[in-house]
Amino acid sequence: MIDPEMIDPETATPTLDALLVRVSRELLAETAALVARGLSSRASVLVLGGIRLQAEAEQLTLSATDMEISLRASISADVATAGQVVVPGRLLLDIARVLPAETAVLEYVPEESVLTIESGAARYRIHTYPAEDFPTLPDIETLTLRPVERTALVETIARVGRSASRDESRPVLTGILVRFEADKIVMAATDSYRLAVKETPCASPLEDVEAIIPARALQELVRIASGAEEVQLGMHENQVVFGVGSAWLTSRRIDGQFPNYRQLLPERFEHELVLAREELLDVVRRMGLLAQRNSPLRLRFSQGELTVSAQTQDVGEGRESLPVPYHAAEPMEIGFNAEFLRDGLDSIDSPSVRFKLISPLRPAVLEGETPDYTYLIMPIRLAG
Repeated sequence: MIDPEMIDPETATPTLDALLVRVSRELLAETAALVARGLSSRASVLVLGGIRLQAEAEQLTLSATDMEISLRASISADVATAGQVVVPGRLLLDIARVLPAETAVLEYVPEESVLTIESGAARYRIHTYPAEDFPTLPDIETLTLRPVERTALVETIARVGRSASRDESRPVLTGILVRFEADKIVMAATDSYRLAVKETPCASPLEDVEAIIPARALQELVRIASGAEEVQLGMHENQVVFGVGSAWLTSRRIDGQFPNYRQLLPERFEHELVLAREELLDVVRRMGLLAQRNSPLRLRFSQGELTVSAQTQDVGEGRESLPVPYHAAEPMEIGFNAEFLRDGLDSIDSPSVRFKLISPLRPAVLEGETPDYTYLIMPIRLAG
């Protein structure tokens, strides 16, 4: 049985073959929850389902990676024996969440390949993975880091992230094109059915950097950057590193050529309507409930009116109209994926939306009151 009084940072000795630390249960659970999002679900590589515990210099660092992204964060700890070990990540998180006392003592016994966790009257023995099998992560100490405004970075990711593809057969489209320029951040994402482009000014100067970064990695960055004022940015070979306080996210850069999104944006439109965004979004949400099984959401523009409708066989149909400034001689009906149209309207942060149309078979563009955000959406060919 571990004696917590053994934990004395003044006598801590470094070794790769053992580990003995005392930590706050709350901090252990919070940090394990953060890094667990980097765990791999591939059962064939067991160590990628583990969290590495690395104790040194009065801190315990938890790390996880699936080889696409890695997450690591450090917490203060009383370290008696510095060392490292890899333990099953989900199990560690589940245990940390239910420990009965305010502190926990962790001891790795290399002869048994077991990590012992004690907290109050609870005692666990967990089988471990060899630390030498855990992938090497970039050394933060050797990186050149640049500060980036968190608000600008997070806002830009949030506005374009949903437009990235989830189809792994086209890896480039699962990423977001990120370009840091002298006074702004530019991001673009597309799944070939829609395109989102956002330019966000930055008060602090940035060095020119361009990379295609997995959308998943940037969405994780949004989570860990909550409440921070600044994010640190660094590059390491084919990886990009983001730092927020004691937490670090590393992501591989996606190789390939991102589509030239500027060529995808039409130069001229037949109709440009300024509509109340919230009113239109509410109608799209309501009628979208009936656009199931890939059924399109129909938008019919006629003199002074827009009718939004949807029909799914064996489910039902819905229809709702609202006044719009459409004054062309001929009505126009165009179909969209309901989710994609809803995402576009939801990503605009102004009271009104500029709806730009060409024809029922050409892409439409949504913009807010300022030109910093553009959302292009491809139509669906309507039957009949």
